[in-house]
Amino acid sequence: MWDRIFDAAMRRFVQRGALEVTVADQPPKRYGQSGVEPVRVHLKDEELMRRIVLSPDMAVGEAYTDGTLVLPEDDPRPLIQLALNNRAVDSTPFLMKALDTIAAPIQRFIAANPLLRSRQNVAHHYDLDGRLYDLFLDQDRQYSCAYFPHDDMTLEDAQIAKKRHIIGKLCLEPGMSVLDIGCGWGGMALTLAKDYGAKVVGVTLSEEQLKVGRQRVKEAGLEGQIDLRLMDYRDVTETFDRIVSVGMFEHVGRRHFREYFDKVRDLLKDEGIALIHTIGSTDAPRATSSWIRKYIFPGGYIPSMSETMAQIEKAELVTADVEVLRVHYAKTIRHWYDRFMARVDEAERIHDARFVRMWRFYLLSAEEGFRLGTLVNFQFQLARSNTAVPLTRDYLYRN
Repeated sequence: MWDRIFDAAMRRFVQRGALEVTVADQPPKRYGQSGVEPVRVHLKDEELMRRIVLSPDMAVGEAYTDGTLVLPEDDPRPLIQLALNNRAVDSTPFLMKALDTIAAPIQRFIAANPLLRSRQNVAHHYDLDGRLYDLFLDQDRQYSCAYFPHDDMTLEDAQIAKKRHIIGKLCLEPGMSVLDIGCGWGGMALTLAKDYGAKVVGVTLSEEQLKVGRQRVKEAGLEGQIDLRLMDYRDVTETFDRIVSVGMFEHVGRRHFREYFDKVRDLLKDEGIALIHTIGSTDAPRATSSWIRKYIFPGGYIPSMSETMAQIEKAELVTADVEVLRVHYAKTIRHWYDRFMARVDEAERIHDARFVRMWRFYLLSAEEGFRLGTLVNFQFQLARSNTAVPLTRDYLYRN
């Protein structure tokens, strides 16, 4: 039965390009356009047909990681591109679409991230062996979307440009207090303190990040200006002139959006400004990849613009500006992937071959999602006062 359902689903789905599927030792079947070189896939296990129909993201990610889905030259990029190009024409079979529709409200309203689970989720990804991140991140360990005003920028320069762009939107003055929600390894806090004279409190739930961040602060001689804490943002009690959060909101979970923005409002002083930089989707609210949630970012949820803005409004925050960064993260991840693959033997020694396959699939699917799919980055500039931010964007580009 499942071979017929799989066959019908592939005929419906592949409208752009072509796909050739070999299941076990059966003859290959071709789907899609004629006269086009197909993406070739070998499914070693017949059970994969059922799993792909019921949960394509999970099934393909797991099968590639386990080696039961075999691709020419072991390269998943062509298959990922084919899938995204066909999702763009809304050719998803009815059963797959129906199951995705059912999954969306479960993720948005049922899955919760209380403090203990949030710590466990963070540890799953950010408390990995620190040597892994040294393989592909820039020297400042900026693990978020860089900013490319020019195409030929290095990763290091683009990450510096990202921090400058974000800090510019904070309208900082020396001596101001700043809360960094999800401070990572301390790179933003160090820049805020050293280059802009800010007094920074950074909070993270990652013990590994906290240890590295505190050591960096000590080495920079900025212990009097930077206070990094192992703390949930919900437990912070002081108020601040500015709040910055980069790459953390996508870990909050849909159920906690209102709680998050209420807390941002409560922690801001009357003339305070907050800049929230997050992965987002230009699509309507939908379920985040089940494979990503299970293996890479447990508890993660990619917000749409509409559902985020609704909660900002309810929190009675002034939306001073919203910017959408398109393709910048695809460029960032391409740098990460190339660096990772250049040192892939070291990655295997740190973890193992299966982990490397999982990480490759994660980086490639993320890159193509930002290049061909609906993934972007949102920057929300928020305030409590309608006059806290200059009336035009000129201030961002004067220097």
